[in-house]
Amino acid sequence: MVSPLVGKVQHPAKFSDELIPQLYVMLNGTKNVLDPMAGVGKITHIRELGYDGLIYCNELEPEWAEQIEGAYKITTCDARNLPYPDNFFDAICTSPPYANRLADDFEARDGSKRITYRHYLGRKLSGGSTANLQWGEKYRQGQKEIWKECIRVLKPDGLFILNISDHIRRGQVVPVSEWHKQTLVDMGLEYHNTTTIETKRMRFGANSHLRVGHENIFVFRKPEFN
Repeated sequence: MVSPLVGKVQHPAKFSDELIPQLYVMLNGTKNVLDPMAGVGKITHIRELGYDGLIYCNELEPEWAEQIEGAYKITTCDARNLPYPDNFFDAICTSPPYANRLADDFEARDGSKRITYRHYLGRKLSGGSTANLQWGEKYRQGQKEIWKECIRVLKPDGLFILNISDHIRRGQVVPVSEWHKQTLVDMGLEYHNTTTIETKRMRFGANSHLRVGHENIFVFRKPEFN
């Protein structure tokens, strides 16, 4: 039997399997949902659990976007400039790059194993991608611009669901999750709750023995009146 991934450009950071049932429960009852950084579109797996709303996916890299199945609409644009009107979506649900070593842009020529966005894609990432930015001001500014656009297309009282995780750098936990949470609150969203999910983490590369063992799902709502 030939694997369905043969000949396809794989993605190194899809939604963990453990998250899909949680996302289904949170999104069930919404009429439409957008993942603005959809990768290969794993969010569509909530359909297998009974989600009957419209799933929209946006992915900047066409090699990954062409693998998305089960979406109502697929776009390939910079998430800073989504092709939708204000207040269009019942929900946003996404997992941005974590600003970790997956963002390494070094092109190895020695055949060594590397798990990065660039190596899985087989080329430099498109301009505007935050997946090639490690933790720092450029990453934070890029994500702020994306979040601003996501909030624009989200309906008042709409759900904003964010899957994010911290990572280890130089033996210390980088507080990526808390930064995203506080940034979205500062941008006007109302924080509701956090679900912490133990997930299988990649045990490869620097700090492989120090991986953060869980991921966070933050739930926000856009206020009805600004």
